[in-house]
Amino acid sequence: MWTYHPDLLAKPVPRYTSYPTAADFGPLAADAYRSALHNAEGDVSLYLHIPFCEKICFYCGCNTGRANRRHRLESYVSALLQEIATVGALLPGDARVRRISFGGGSPNAIAPDEFRTLVEALHQRFNLADPEWSIELDPRSMTGEWADVLAETGVQRASLGVQTFSAACQQAIGRVQPEELIVRAVERLRAAGVQSLNFDLMYGLPGQSQDDLLDSLDRTCALAADRIALFGYAHVPHIVPRQRAIDASNLPGARARFEMAQLGYSYLGSHGFTPVGFDHFARTVSDPLAKAVREGRLHRNFQGFTDDPSPNLIGLGSSAISSFPDLIAQNEKNSGRYRMKSSQGLLASERGIVRSVDDRYRGAVITRLLCDGRARIGACLMRKAWSGLQSFIARELATYEDGWLSITPDGLPYARSIAALFDSYRQESARQFSSAI
Repeated sequence: MWTYHPDLLAKPVPRYTSYPTAADFGPLAADAYRSALHNAEGDVSLYLHIPFCEKICFYCGCNTGRANRRHRLESYVSALLQEIATVGALLPGDARVRRISFGGGSPNAIAPDEFRTLVEALHQRFNLADPEWSIELDPRSMTGEWADVLAETGVQRASLGVQTFSAACQQAIGRVQPEELIVRAVERLRAAGVQSLNFDLMYGLPGQSQDDLLDSLDRTCALAADRIALFGYAHVPHIVPRQRAIDASNLPGARARFEMAQLGYSYLGSHGFTPVGFDHFARTVSDPLAKAVREGRLHRNFQGFTDDPSPNLIGLGSSAISSFPDLIAQNEKNSGRYRMKSSQGLLASERGIVRSVDDRYRGAVITRLLCDGRARIGACLMRKAWSGLQSFIARELATYEDGWLSITPDGLPYARSIAALFDSYRQESARQFSSAI
């Protein structure tokens, strides 16, 4: 189905959950984030970051730490409650919250009662307009008590960090979770009224074979997942020190990774899933994300592909990122410093970037290429990217006609590499990103 061109995949590129990317953030003016909150109009989405896990996996690049000190979790939740109050007071009264997501880390690293308290605070401090609630969960700590609180608060969507069902691969990445544990988590979530369930899976793991991946896909479909995110493991121990625990000599090579990505794409496409971009999949018949693909309404934000049309995403918690049409702002990454600032009623955001007109234009091009596989590009911008595009066009991975750049079906695994040609910051930054596949 796909042709392997290693030279076109050799350069690491961003995932482009924003443009400019977090690698390009710098210090923000003191009042930039406050002003963006004051001026937010229309619909708003909220993201709450819980930077803790009961166990830390070797592969994980998330901003998270061990949930082994109860007083630290309690003080973090207290600071998060204060930030909810601070930010809620700055938003215009007519700003309507339509979606609320909890991520991490693992939100179920905190106590169910603490989650309940956070939900109550959101009801009190924001104008909630019958929002859709979603949460990321660690199957290893998905208890019956957690199922009860999710049912009580009306959480409709959940994402489980499964990664792989292979016992050997689980051991190699420090995430041991027997199949019966995952099955029990799924049963509890369905009984709690969760309508949509996503499985996070990975390829390119140490010692992983195509048979291992195929087995994980089979078991995921048997458990009736509604969405699947199939990510390639990014081994960057120079950026994520905990990855040094992984034996790099046991990682699949570049061609093997490419073949695994192709296997996953082909398998899911023939088992009732619509491809969403390159590495996400949604049930073709029933899922709103699949419908958004068909109707050209797919978007991309810090949580990946989404059908959320809101122009305002407010991040709460340490390292959480807020996005507005002309500003991206990130909270203090260190949870200790975040707790100190937020507990004093101060806004925790201090880094980010003011998006210029050129940033917004390039960002729209990159988003449409990743979401729709095509974008209309002006002559001036195309001239700047034309030289780099030649290798993709010559190999029939992309076409350019009447002002439209289109990624062909065979070019799909090269989408991020093609999108990166329109990223002006990549000419200036030497920062390393993950492999394009």
